[in-house]
Amino acid sequence: MTILTQHSTSRRLSTSSATSLLFAMTLSTLSITAMAQPSADEIARLGNDLTPMGAIKAGNSDGTIPPWEGGITTPPAGYKKGDHHPDPYSDDKILFTITKDNMVQHADKLSAGHKAMLEAYDSFYINVYPTHRSAAAPQRIYDAAIKNASHAALTENGNGVTGAATTIPFPLASSGLEAIWNHILRWRGVTTARHFSQAAPNRNGDYTLVKFYDEFHMQYAKEGMTEEKLNNITLHFKQQVLAPPRLAGGILLVHDTMDQFKEPRKAWLYNPGQRRVRRAPNVAFDNPGIASDGMRTTDQYDMFTGSPERYDWQLVGRKEIYVPYNSYKLHSDSLKYDDILKPLHVNPEHLRYELHRVWIVEATVKEGMRHLYKRRTFYIDEDSWQILLVDQYDNRDQLWRVSEGHVINYYEMPMLWTTLEVHTDLQAGRYLAFGLDNEDKMYEFGFERSAADYTPAALRRAGRR
Repeated sequence: MTILTQHSTSRRLSTSSATSLLFAMTLSTLSITAMAQPSADEIARLGNDLTPMGAIKAGNSDGTIPPWEGGITTPPAGYKKGDHHPDPYSDDKILFTITKDNMVQHADKLSAGHKAMLEAYDSFYINVYPTHRSAAAPQRIYDAAIKNASHAALTENGNGVTGAATTIPFPLASSGLEAIWNHILRWRGVTTARHFSQAAPNRNGDYTLVKFYDEFHMQYAKEGMTEEKLNNITLHFKQQVLAPPRLAGGILLVHDTMDQFKEPRKAWLYNPGQRRVRRAPNVAFDNPGIASDGMRTTDQYDMFTGSPERYDWQLVGRKEIYVPYNSYKLHSDSLKYDDILKPLHVNPEHLRYELHRVWIVEATVKEGMRHLYKRRTFYIDEDSWQILLVDQYDNRDQLWRVSEGHVINYYEMPMLWTTLEVHTDLQAGRYLAFGLDNEDKMYEFGFERSAADYTPAALRRAGRR
């Protein structure tokens, strides 16, 4: 496998240009206790030949990946807050289409999951468009990432982070654990509310919509936040099921922690039938996601969430592959859910793929631990640390499920985040589409919330209203 990497056998390999980074290698898993802080020279690269997030600023040698020039920092003309985000690249033409018949020509730039989907479904194809490095964040987020680079460290057995605040702890990540913590703690705004739908179509395409209301209070990302102010809580999350009637009324509350060894995730569920709030310790790891028809695990929410403690994590390196990106067409309110939800897989006509550099991270279940997925391969966007693809293997080491995070830049923040997650089960011939928002109102960002709004008592009051 051809890998692009900036690391050396000690910690990192400094290079004079992006083109000299191309070689084949696999990084061995590094001992957490052996991790050294980046040197001053390495940190000085951030914002220079590397972006503040640690991505290679230059494009690739053949020009198919352009240089990063700051991403999308202003909305297109005519956009107003509350709109579905218009496509700034609507004039782009499809460069080529990858199908089962020609996939061998593109094999080096395809994930194992995409190869399997092309082999399994004659109706699935990948439309490749020109690459745009649209990922962006506010300047304070870039400043915080560079500051974190010299202070952040993993805690007990990698199951926590210390010395960081606001955004990714490790822009110069040198281990799989550092990379996955970057995804967990990446910039996603401070407060977000969203109405959306979920569907798990049967093999014939029939589906029932499950409607949700999600609310995020990412206090870790607040301006002026410090590790001491956090009180170990990075995120408050609340999710209410709105429909269908047989499921409506249940509310989930989650507190995620920065040092999960010291204090693991805390969760509560409001049961509308009993009108009671109960602790929910099973909202973690490979327990089924809420109302998902068994099509995703709890830790597949947001492509990966929660504790990394059950896996050994290996940073393989960087690679150029085709990934879902700038999925504004899929996000459009001109589409209906029926346009997207088809038998076996979502309608590929509305999907956009681009060539991007990603970090590849291999996760393998630790000896003595258990998980539904014995092994997982994560493909993480170098510009944002957003997971874009995941290949999940069963206990026979057979590829089982393929997850895609279809992302856009949300102009008003700005930030790169998913507009739709799709988890395709190759063995069942079904999939879960999570985050459908085409027929729902657009996300709300930046409203006032505090930690007091996310207590079990507040959950009880919300359930009884």
